[in-house]
Amino acid sequence: MFELVIFDCDGVLVDSEAISNRVLAETLTACGLPTTPAQALEFYKGRILRDVTARAEERHGGPLPDGWIEQFEAARAIAFDNELTAIDGARETVEAVKAAGIDVCVGTQGKPFKTAQTLGITGLRELFDEDAIFTAYEVPRGKPFPDLFLHAAKSRGADPANTAVVEDTDIGVTAAVAAGMTAFGYAAETPAEAIERAGGRSFKAFNQVVDQLIG
Repeated sequence: MFELVIFDCDGVLVDSEAISNRVLAETLTACGLPTTPAQALEFYKGRILRDVTARAEERHGGPLPDGWIEQFEAARAIAFDNELTAIDGARETVEAVKAAGIDVCVGTQGKPFKTAQTLGITGLRELFDEDAIFTAYEVPRGKPFPDLFLHAAKSRGADPANTAVVEDTDIGVTAAVAAGMTAFGYAAETPAEAIERAGGRSFKAFNQVVDQLIG
C-alpha cells in the first residue's frame, strides 16, 4: 500500500486543460503569434508559465509584448469561473484513497492563486489539508524534473518509493519516475502510449485506477 498519493491538478482533478489551451491560443494569437488550440496543446501542455513563455518566444522569434501573461491569466480566470468542472471520478478517487488511510496532496505546475481558484470552483479544495498543496513555484525546476514531487513527499514525510503520482501528461509522468515514484497517467488528452513510454501506468477512467492506488 502507498503511504502518499500526489495528484496533479489541471487535467487530473479539474477539467481545465481545454479551457487553458483555448485561452492561451487566443492570447498568443492576439500578441502576434498565430496559435490554434491544438498547437497550444502540442507545444505547451503541462508546462510551467516561464517555460511556456520561453517556447512561445522561440516560435515567435523574439519577445512577446509586456503584460501578455497578465492578459492570459485574467482571461483564463474568467473562463474558469464560467466553464470549469471537476474531472469525472476525481472526487470519489481522492475520497477512496483517504478512506484507505493514505495521505493525499496536490503537486501542480500552476501558480498558487490559480490552483486555489480551480479547486475552489470545483469544490475539491476541502479534500486536502491546508498545507497539502504544492506548486512548481516552490522549487528550482518544474516538471519534467522531479523537484516538485520530491519536495511534496519530503514535506508530507513520505518515502518516494512508497509514493504514487496521478498525472495526465508524459512530462508529469517523467517527473514522477525520476523521483523514484510510481506514476499513473490519465490518458484523456495525452495518448496512453506516450504515458507508458515515459514509464507510467495509463488509465482511461478513474474507476480503473482506484484499486491500484489503495492496494
